[in-house]
Amino acid sequence: MDLIKAFTNEQLKTEVPQFNIGDTVRVENKIKEGTRERIQMFEGTVIAKHGGGISETFTVRRITYGCGVEKTFPLHSPNVAGITVVRAGKVRRAKLYYLRDRVGKASKVKAQMN
Repeated sequence: MDLIKAFTNEQLKTEVPQFNIGDTVRVENKIKEGTRERIQMFEGTVIAKHGGGISETFTVRRITYGCGVEKTFPLHSPNVAGITVVRAGKVRRAKLYYLRDRVGKASKVKAQMN
């Protein structure tokens, strides 16, 4: 069991950015296309966080061309190059799944005044 813990501790990222549910984040995702590698941005609202340790994930939702798109990213994945908090959101829930049913301005999360 100690071997598994030691292996997973090696894989953990040392500097993990602090962000919460409701924050608008910009995720830099590494994409491999054949032999080339590029970074693609995905900006949206964090609607959920799951798990802990090496298997911790977070879900980001955005509206693209009138269609809702959600992506789940592993927090400690080497394919996630960086996470930048664009603005902090003020929410009172741990999961924001209700945003899936909202349209237009109703799907916005209020900004935190700090």
